[in-house]
Amino acid sequence: MLLLDRQGAKDDAFAAIGENGERAAGKAPIVPLAALDAELAAAKGAPVGVLVENSVKTTDVEPYFSKVALIAIRFPSATDGRGFSLARQLRQRGFTGLLRASGPLFSDQFPQALACGFDEVEIPDANAARQPVEQWLAARDRITLAYQRHNGLGDSIVERRRARQGEKNV
Repeated sequence: MLLLDRQGAKDDAFAAIGENGERAAGKAPIVPLAALDAELAAAKGAPVGVLVENSVKTTDVEPYFSKVALIAIRFPSATDGRGFSLARQLRQRGFTGLLRASGPLFSDQFPQALACGFDEVEIPDANAARQPVEQWLAARDRITLAYQRHNGLGDSIVERRRARQGEKNV
């Protein structure tokens, strides 16, 4: 798996717990939502991540905002955009930790992921082989303005227009 943020490829400080309970040394665990309460109790304050399906309700995750360091949203396919909506909702409800998109996304979706509030994207090796890091970073730089409010690009087009109109009326 390749992990990318706004700067490019990065090392992963988290790792999913294996099917047999094996853990990666030196990495914080990522567990499914159903196992989160038990993992938080065992972690005793150490960082924990949670993997949620893109169909989960925000109200199911909201009680854990202050308890988890990472929420990873699983994208079952690149054509299932519910994870983008979920990310936006989690940010709007106040989640400030790391937000990760996990699944077979395309580089063209990277700007949208960042705009929706994702900090990083984890893609399978097959996708990384077809679309190297440079392609993801080029996609990130193609979109510099957006009509909707978002994370990371500054004011939206609408906000910029309103500000200019306010300057003219002064």
